Amino acid sequence: RRHVLEASQQLTEIINSETSTEGPEPSGEAEPAGEEESASHCLWVDKFTPRRYVELLSDDFTNRCLLKWLKLWDTVVFGKEKVVKKTKPSAEVHPPFKQPKEQQNKWKTKVQLTEEILEAELDQYKRPKYKVALLCGPPGLGKTTLAHVIAKHAGYNAVEMNASDDRSPEVFKTRIEAATQMKSVLGANEKPNCLIIDEIDGAPAASINVLLSIINRREAEGEAAAGVVRRRRREGGVLLRPIICICNDQ
Repeated sequence: RRHVLEASQQLTEIINSETSTEGPEPSGEAEPAGEEESASHCLWVDKFTPRRYVELLSDDFTNRCLLKWLKLWDTVVFGKEKVVKKTKPSAEVHPPFKQPKEQQNKWKTKVQLTEEILEAELDQYKRPKYKVALLCGPPGLGKTTLAHVIAKHAGYNAVEMNASDDRSPEVFKTRIEAATQMKSVLGANEKPNCLIIDEIDGAPAASINVLLSIINRREAEGEAAAGVVRRRRREGGVLLRPIICICNDQ
């Protein structure tokens, strides 16, 4: 132990003497050195976190399904019409072998069934059938990272809240409505919000009921007039923004 301490002391003296002989660096090079030092001291999980869709290492099927579900909101959020897929002419010339409906559903793969669910018709407010996506899995799987990357990729501003922090249903409702109704201004670009609720399995039953009431909120009868619909949307009628919930225990 004494030898190790002596060697350490000698190395420290050598480093200090070399630093003093070199002298101070020019001010122009001090800033990059500071950036390198801050980058070297940041956590690896932050330094190497995925920031683009192509950098995700999670399950590709899950990534595509979440992105496809989020793109279904484009009609109501961005005003984009849903793209209708055109049938290939080769399929009309050579029609596939027709099977009974029961047998078709029996042999459909998980990918085909999920595609059919996501391709369901939009409701009367141009929203997808399922208003909330739920990501489940053990800690460290990359659920929160996936939600943030997908939201940014689809053109949203990701707003994250922790369901287990807000135990009061009133506060929970206020935060959800603020995130789903207000717009975020980032410089000159104005992006709609995508709400990400983490640890939804830690929220009390009263908060879950608040979330369900917001999801299932309907406009009153006689909403055909465009002015009435616009006014009620401003007042916070139906849910017009996507919500992604994250939990460990499904």
